[in-house]
Amino acid sequence: MSRRSVATLLTAGAAVALAGCTSTAPPAAPPAGGASAAAGGPITVQAADTACQVSAPEAPAGTITFNVTNGGNKVTEFYLYGTGDRIMGEVENIGPGLTRQLIVEVPDGGTYTTACKPGMIGDGIRAPFNVTGDAARSVDTNTKLAEATAGYKRYTTSQVEALVPKTQEFVDAVKAGNVDQAKSLFPVARTYWERIEPVAESFGDIDPRIDGREDDERDPGATFTGYHRLEKDLWVDGLQADSGQVADQLMTDIKDLQARVATVELTPVQMANGAKELLDEVATGKITGEEDRYSHTDLWDFKANVEGSQGAVAALRPVIDEKDPTLGPVLDERFAAVEALLENYRVGDGFRSYTDLTEDDIKKMTEAVDALSEPVSQVAGVVTS
Repeated sequence: MSRRSVATLLTAGAAVALAGCTSTAPPAAPPAGGASAAAGGPITVQAADTACQVSAPEAPAGTITFNVTNGGNKVTEFYLYGTGDRIMGEVENIGPGLTRQLIVEVPDGGTYTTACKPGMIGDGIRAPFNVTGDAARSVDTNTKLAEATAGYKRYTTSQVEALVPKTQEFVDAVKAGNVDQAKSLFPVARTYWERIEPVAESFGDIDPRIDGREDDERDPGATFTGYHRLEKDLWVDGLQADSGQVADQLMTDIKDLQARVATVELTPVQMANGAKELLDEVATGKITGEEDRYSHTDLWDFKANVEGSQGAVAALRPVIDEKDPTLGPVLDERFAAVEALLENYRVGDGFRSYTDLTEDDIKKMTEAVDALSEPVSQVAGVVTS
């Protein structure tokens, strides 16, 4: 997962914008010092290490586009939150001097919150953001988009249905003190989690408990739990007196996730942004060896993130082919290149340890993921066109 104090990525119930949205809001006057969001122009965000200047304080419901420029010295992120810090949309890993775009579908008027997170930690630099009127949901006006979201919902459900029993096997092995079996099950169980991270991590209160790392920021009183706490017990510290309790809590949280995913509402560009965010996860956590720092099973997660990204793109493929026939073949080629590269590191049903990789191996992986990220980053714009 991305290292931050609360889960990020995509929200279950909101996401990114589609051209099919029609706003009922009256035109807003252009804010001082910025373009009119109501006129359809992007809202500019000037992010810095100590500031987050959003050019418009409001926008009509429907398609909202933010162009985020990082003028600071720290890598930053930008969020649009709904009630209860529900993540409407997020763009991460914005390096100094770079500009990234976030397209969000917000069909319901109300008060939201913008936030820049310099250093990608903490609650961020926040400000209220008002959405006026209401807009039709894209899936209500476009059959192909509705079919895409239904298909991806089936995919995420299938992954959760596999995640639950496989995590139960892992938990049972931990509680039985069967270290070797638990070690073998650890990367397998996490595969299903990693494929659906954009959905799973949208539930901010669950993600830190399931997938948080030891040095992550946490709410006061929260402790190090979940997969990575048990990973450390298995590979570094040995099983502890409370390992069984941690395992039971992991299972409780996974079942909680299962219940929430059953009711999640997805939007097409949420899926598109999720596909890109999964590749960002690879670039910032898996290729660096940061994610599974005790077991070094990062390539399992790498593979699962790419598969999850491909699953989201595949669900959207009819829309992509209709709106930009040239993009699909490029996506196919780049996904195939990453998959072929990963096969070079396969050992049996799994992968080589991250510690066995050379600098040249890591360079090749980085280049392949960067090459894939470029066309995947276009998908959100295509489905909003």
